[in-house]
Amino acid sequence: MTTTESHAPGGLATPPPGHRPGAARGRLTRKHLAGWLFSSPYLILFATFMAMPIVATLLMSFTDFGLRDITDPMGAEFIGLENYRELARDDEFRTALGNTLYFVGVGVPLTVLAGLVVAVLLNRGVGRLRTFFRVGFYAPVVTTIVAVAVVWRFVLDPYDGLISGVLSEVGVTSPDFLGSQALAMPSLIAMAIWRNLGMGMVIFLAGLQSIPTEVREAARMDGAGPFQEFRRITVPLLRPTLLYVTVITTIGYLNVFEEPFVMTDGGPADSTLTVSLLMYKEGFDFFHMGYASAMAYVLLTIIMAVTLLQLRLLRDKTR
Repeated sequence: MTTTESHAPGGLATPPPGHRPGAARGRLTRKHLAGWLFSSPYLILFATFMAMPIVATLLMSFTDFGLRDITDPMGAEFIGLENYRELARDDEFRTALGNTLYFVGVGVPLTVLAGLVVAVLLNRGVGRLRTFFRVGFYAPVVTTIVAVAVVWRFVLDPYDGLISGVLSEVGVTSPDFLGSQALAMPSLIAMAIWRNLGMGMVIFLAGLQSIPTEVREAARMDGAGPFQEFRRITVPLLRPTLLYVTVITTIGYLNVFEEPFVMTDGGPADSTLTVSLLMYKEGFDFFHMGYASAMAYVLLTIIMAVTLLQLRLLRDKTR
């Protein structure tokens, strides 16, 4: 069967009978309107509760906004970069920043490593108990920090705690984990690892199960042992997953707040004071809202810089 095409002068094809030039454009416009309509509830909520506060916080960081300005926000005085200059001279902020970087530098590698090890062990097979172990490791992730803090305060209590009871059986006096400047932060890191490794475990399990079995079988046929298979096959193919887990864990740990707030309130002697906790105290205990806002944007800048550095380093290795 042949079809006959009619052409207008100049070689241009004429539209089919009944074709309306604006019909397709109208349908496309209606689709766009429908998309915006269905997205509007989220967009309204995002603009009201996220975008506007973010912009307001940025503007507030250039003012001396305090308690007296809560009822009259327009009364805050514009002071330019003075809050940021004050942060550079603030010894307490430097202490909090150092504690936060210590928490991240120790906690992130151990959390990622623990999640990867648990995922590999579960992926190799534990029979019918696999689901039980998955739920057990993931349960702390969805447990409220208050419940976690109650459990860990009991575990770490130097007199009646679980560790104290075990040590007393062998004649050893339990240290005051949360009351010691040397042990308070490592104790919080241990709690954070226990609470967060389940998230990495779930993501790593998904990555491990996406690795083709043919690749593993080929490596075994070539004589690769379990360690060589893990090093040469598993880790390279898991690099995108490793990047994602590392980035989200780092962002979460740079924002660490609940653990020191509930367990130690930044003590003893500011040894567990973090940037987020100091920001909270400046803003809601002392009502230095402008200063706390500047602190928030400094932390945001650090998070962005660290994240971009991680993306750059890990991406270079995958090329």
